[in-house]
Amino acid sequence: MYIISKCLLGENCKYNGGNNRSEDVVKFSHEHSYFGVCPECAGGLPTPRVPAEIVEQNGECRVVNRNGVDVTAEYVRGAAICFRDAQKAAEQMGEALEGAILQARSPSCGVGQIYNGHFDGTLIPGDGIFARLLRENEIPAGTENVIRENGEQ
Repeated sequence: MYIISKCLLGENCKYNGGNNRSEDVVKFSHEHSYFGVCPECAGGLPTPRVPAEIVEQNGECRVVNRNGVDVTAEYVRGAAICFRDAQKAAEQMGEALEGAILQARSPSCGVGQIYNGHFDGTLIPGDGIFARLLRENEIPAGTENVIRENGEQ
């Protein structure tokens, strides 16, 4: 079973109320078992919501929205809920979690690159909160770009 960001499947759960539907990801979802997630919504954040980025404060990573509000707790809670629920779904189907297809650059789901925390569009190396949790649990994760560029992996 794969974990897939719901916005890539066309669900309107992005910060701006829209989605990032990817036909490549939708096609993949028709060919594989999957569990859809939006860690930000699962953590209790509304849609739409104020954009947020990961920032370093006092040597610690926090998620702060454009208005300066710390929303780290919501991101961490949402990541934990999504991971737990995906594990349960896989277990109920008698499958292992094989990997994840996540929304690029997101403070939850970004894999390998995230925004720098200054809301200026600059990308830096790093992973979103949910992507980190998956990595810590040895679940391979990539963005929708992996499918588009390389086909199934």
